Amino acid sequence: MERAWLIKSEPDSYSFEDLQRDGKTGWDGVRNYQARNFMRDDMKPGDKVFFYHSSTAQPAIVGIAEVAGEPYPDPTQFDPNSHYYDPKSTPSAPRWQMVDFKAIAPLPRVVTLAELKEAPELVDMRLLARGNRLSVMPVDPAHFAQVVALAEAPKR
Repeated sequence: MERAWLIKSEPDSYSFEDLQRDGKTGWDGVRNYQARNFMRDDMKPGDKVFFYHSSTAQPAIVGIAEVAGEPYPDPTQFDPNSHYYDPKSTPSAPRWQMVDFKAIAPLPRVVTLAELKEAPELVDMRLLARGNRLSVMPVDPAHFAQVVALAEAPKR
């Protein structure tokens, strides 16, 4: 595996089940430059992606998705009625990009944030870094494989 990613969403806003129902969705509304740069510059179609449910009683990685296309301008930046409107962005010079994701499969068993923190092999996982609040982040391919192995094993 060349690249892997993690995207966060509050399940009340958009859950992995929603992605499975929809099949594919555009990841709009990202307004952090570092997260935007990951999507714009580094994500490639076919890259594997963990879908993480955040802001819940038990935050967890719940499923696997895939980058489903090249980045493109996020249309919400141009809509004055959108919460994500950016008056400094123009169609000729868009500031914000998005990508589409498609659902692959739910994990055999969700892997909670608490479990991730307990796994010594994941100590350097970016998601676990103190103060990390990015909604889009890279995942080391070895960490990706380790999380999948956790999901396939009985809970510790």
